Amino acid sequence: QVQLVESGGGLVQAGGSLRLSCVASGSIFIFDMGWYRQAPGKQRELVARFTRDGVTNYADSVKGRFTVSRDNAKNTVYLQMNSLKPEDTAVYSCRAFHIGVGLYWGQGTQVTVSS
Repeated sequence: QVQLVESGGGLVQAGGSLRLSCVASGSIFIFDMGWYRQAPGKQRELVARFTRDGVTNYADSVKGRFTVSRDNAKNTVYLQMNSLKPEDTAVYSCRAFHIGVGLYWGQGTQVTVSS
Protein backbone atom coordinates (compact mmCIF):
# COMPACT_ATOMS: atom_id res chain seq x y z
CA GLN A 1 0.00 0.00 0.00
CA VAL A 2 1.30 3.41 -1.02
CA GLN A 3 -0.19 6.66 0.18
CA LEU A 4 0.28 9.79 -1.89
CA VAL A 5 -0.12 13.31 -0.55
CA GLU A 6 -0.18 16.30 -2.87
CA SER A 7 0.53 19.89 -1.92
CA GLY A 8 1.30 23.21 -3.52
CA GLY A 9 -2.01 24.07 -5.08
CA GLY A 10 -3.68 27.42 -4.67
CA LEU A 11 -4.98 30.53 -6.36
CA VAL A 12 -2.75 32.26 -8.88
CA GLN A 13 -3.21 34.88 -11.56
CA ALA A 14 -2.90 34.00 -15.22
CA GLY A 15 0.75 33.96 -16.23
CA GLY A 16 1.86 32.91 -12.79
CA SER A 17 3.55 29.76 -11.55
CA LEU A 18 2.95 27.00 -9.05
CA ARG A 19 4.94 23.97 -8.02
CA LEU A 20 3.03 20.89 -6.96
CA SER A 21 4.58 18.15 -4.86
CA CYS A 22 3.48 14.57 -4.33
CA VAL A 23 5.06 12.75 -1.43
CA ALA A 24 4.71 8.98 -1.17
CA SER A 25 4.63 6.96 2.03
CA GLY A 26 7.16 4.56 0.58
CA SER A 27 9.65 4.16 -2.19
CA ILE A 28 8.51 5.26 -5.63
CA PHE A 29 11.52 3.75 -7.39
CA ILE A 30 9.53 1.02 -9.13
CA PHE A 31 6.52 3.14 -10.02
CA ASP A 32 5.50 5.09 -13.08
CA MET A 33 4.40 8.41 -11.63
CA GLY A 34 1.90 10.75 -13.16
CA TRP A 35 -0.01 13.96 -12.64
CA TYR A 36 -3.64 14.10 -13.71
CA ARG A 37 -6.24 16.82 -13.49
CA GLN A 38 -9.99 17.08 -13.52
CA ALA A 39 -11.88 20.27 -14.14
CA PRO A 40 -15.56 20.66 -13.21
CA GLY A 41 -17.77 18.86 -15.68
CA LYS A 42 -14.84 17.30 -17.49
CA GLN A 43 -13.14 13.93 -17.49
CA ARG A 44 -9.87 13.41 -15.71
CA GLU A 45 -6.93 13.80 -18.06
CA LEU A 46 -3.25 13.05 -18.01
CA VAL A 47 -1.11 16.14 -17.54
CA ALA A 48 2.39 14.70 -17.29
CA ARG A 49 4.03 11.40 -16.60
CA PHE A 50 7.52 10.36 -15.50
CA THR A 51 8.08 6.63 -15.86
CA ARG A 52 10.43 4.57 -13.74
CA ASP A 53 12.65 4.29 -16.80
CA GLY A 54 13.02 8.06 -17.01
CA VAL A 55 10.61 8.74 -19.86
CA THR A 56 8.45 11.84 -19.65
CA ASN A 57 5.20 12.56 -21.47
CA TYR A 58 3.05 15.67 -21.49
CA ALA A 59 -0.39 16.61 -22.61
CA ASP A 60 -0.22 18.85 -25.67
CA SER A 61 -1.97 21.61 -23.76
CA VAL A 62 0.87 21.90 -21.22
CA LYS A 63 3.95 21.22 -23.33
CA GLY A 64 6.52 23.96 -22.90
CA ARG A 65 4.84 25.27 -19.76
CA PHE A 66 4.85 22.37 -17.30
CA THR A 67 7.76 20.23 -16.18
CA VAL A 68 7.49 16.96 -14.29
CA SER A 69 10.38 15.71 -12.19
CA ARG A 70 10.97 13.07 -9.56
CA ASP A 71 13.34 12.58 -6.65
CA ASN A 72 13.33 8.90 -5.77
CA ALA A 73 15.50 9.51 -2.72
CA LYS A 74 12.77 11.77 -1.32
CA ASN A 75 9.88 9.63 -2.60
CA THR A 76 8.58 12.78 -4.27
CA VAL A 77 7.30 13.83 -7.67
CA TYR A 78 6.98 17.46 -8.68
CA LEU A 79 5.03 19.38 -11.27
CA GLN A 80 6.38 22.82 -12.07
CA MET A 81 3.65 24.84 -13.76
CA ASN A 82 4.56 28.09 -15.49
CA SER A 83 2.58 30.51 -17.63
CA LEU A 84 -0.62 29.28 -16.07
CA LYS A 85 -3.89 29.86 -17.88
CA PRO A 86 -7.47 29.94 -16.58
CA GLU A 87 -8.09 26.67 -18.43
CA ASP A 88 -5.50 25.01 -16.19
CA THR A 89 -7.94 25.34 -13.30
CA ALA A 90 -8.64 21.87 -11.95
CA VAL A 91 -8.00 19.43 -9.15
CA TYR A 92 -4.55 17.95 -9.73
CA SER A 93 -3.91 14.42 -8.53
CA CYS A 94 -0.82 12.29 -8.32
CA ARG A 95 -0.83 8.66 -9.44
CA ALA A 96 1.59 5.81 -8.90
CA PHE A 97 1.38 2.68 -11.03
CA HIS A 98 3.22 -0.60 -11.27
CA ILE A 99 1.68 -3.51 -13.12
CA GLY A 100 2.74 -6.00 -10.47
CA VAL A 101 1.98 -3.87 -7.42
CA GLY A 102 -1.05 -1.77 -8.19
CA LEU A 103 -2.46 1.67 -8.83
CA TYR A 104 -2.57 4.41 -6.22
CA TRP A 105 -4.02 7.93 -6.19
CA GLY A 106 -3.56 10.94 -3.99
CA GLN A 107 -6.45 13.01 -2.72
CA GLY A 108 -5.73 15.90 -5.06
CA THR A 109 -4.91 19.57 -4.71
CA GLN A 110 -6.93 22.44 -6.16
CA VAL A 111 -5.33 24.80 -8.64
CA THR A 112 -7.28 27.90 -9.57
CA VAL A 113 -6.02 30.35 -12.16
CA SER A 114 -7.77 33.70 -12.33
CA SER A 115 -7.91 35.79 -15.49
